[in-house]
Amino acid sequence: MTTLKVGIADPEEMKARTLRIARGEEKPSPGDPSAWFVSTESFAKILSAPNREMLRIIAQEKPDSLDALATLTGRQKSNLSRTLKAMIGYGLIRMERDGRKLAPKLIHDRVVLELALTGRRQPSRRKETDHE
Repeated sequence: MTTLKVGIADPEEMKARTLRIARGEEKPSPGDPSAWFVSTESFAKILSAPNREMLRIIAQEKPDSLDALATLTGRQKSNLSRTLKAMIGYGLIRMERDGRKLAPKLIHDRVVLELALTGRRQPSRRKETDHE
């Protein structure tokens, strides 16, 4: 298996970076994240404890369908479908067709988050002082 490197950037930053790359002004390096989240909260939501448990089940039990995954996890199929679509979008899993069945397959067995603590533009806020 492999490691998925993810980063955090707001949509404006991601759009600007994509445009710079498209214009040839910036070249992505091999060490850049390959998946981007808009916030640490969205990252935490996708990789919540129940979702990590589901990924473990996919890796170990290798369910051959969404019905099998629903049985193994005890989750509703509609809930699983939404979660899996989001995970596909971030490159965590893929769905493989076998006849009429769709089976989830884990792509990465590890995630590394790259999070810059400085240099990121902060939303403008009114500055508060102690006496306000």
